Parts: sequence; structure tokens; C-alpha cells
Amino acid sequence: MTRSSEGRALDDTDRKILRLLRSNCRLTTQEIADQVGLSPTPCWSRIKRMEEAGVITGYVALLDPEQVGKPDTVIVEINIESHDDDRIEEFSRYVLNLPEVTDAYLTTGEYDYVLIAAVDGTEGYEQFLRKKLLKFPGIRHTRSTFCLRRLKREPSPSV
Repeated sequence: MTRSSEGRALDDTDRKILRLLRSNCRLTTQEIADQVGLSPTPCWSRIKRMEEAGVITGYVALLDPEQVGKPDTVIVEINIESHDDDRIEEFSRYVLNLPEVTDAYLTTGEYDYVLIAAVDGTEGYEQFLRKKLLKFPGIRHTRSTFCLRRLKREPSPSV
């Protein structure tokens, strides 16, 4: 059994529910209950408990980047000049407001941050870089890599 952050163990039925929701969050409680061998009320209670415990943090629709005009993915590694707590928090908040950024990580190693951005080609990336990202004062260095093809994308870890 795996423990949630709340300390309560996730049993096999919880894991089955999570796998079903991970693959299709539009399933009804009845459909989930049927597939895991529960009646709807206990199934709903388990889902609600996992939501309240923070095991389930939300439900999303995954968009096709090409269909929404952002067919290219760029990995941007960033170093900032100052590493004091206030500056790190300020940059972290700044990144949250950049709509092109789909993932953002504070990292160890050679770079301070790694961002994943969805853009419309090199021109879209240039606009993002020059008119948005580099407007933040204190960026010392960036390095960018265009992705040729996405091999795997999982929005949540497997259970």
C-alpha cells in the first residue's frame, strides 16, 4: 500500500480509481464504480476523500498544441543573477503569468530553472523570449532547445 501525503494508505481500489480517472476524467461515478466493483456511493466517497486529501488535485482537458496554434515545444534553461529567496519567489511568480509556459521547474545543476513553452515556430519563440521572458530583470543567461517530436506526455504519474 502507498500512503498519501495525508498519511492514509491508498489501497488497490483507490489505485484502480486513480488509473481510470487518469486515463479519462470524464467517466461518471457509475462507470468507475462498475469497473472497480463498487456501488456508486462508496466510489464517490473514495474519490471525494482523495480530492480532499490532495491526491487528486484537479481535472483537465488536454489540448492538441497544433490545433490551438502552438505546434512547437521549446525547453528553456535559465540562470538568474541573484539567488536570494525574494528573487527566486519573484521569478517563480513571474513565470506563472506567462501563458506560453506549460511546465516550470526550479532545478539544481547548471541552470536555475527549466521551462517548457508552447510556441508558434521560431517567430513565436522570439516574441516569447524577447517581449516576455527577458523582460524580467536579472536573467543572466538562457539556453533554448526546440523539440523535434514529443515521444511521451503523461500529465500525472502512474499509480
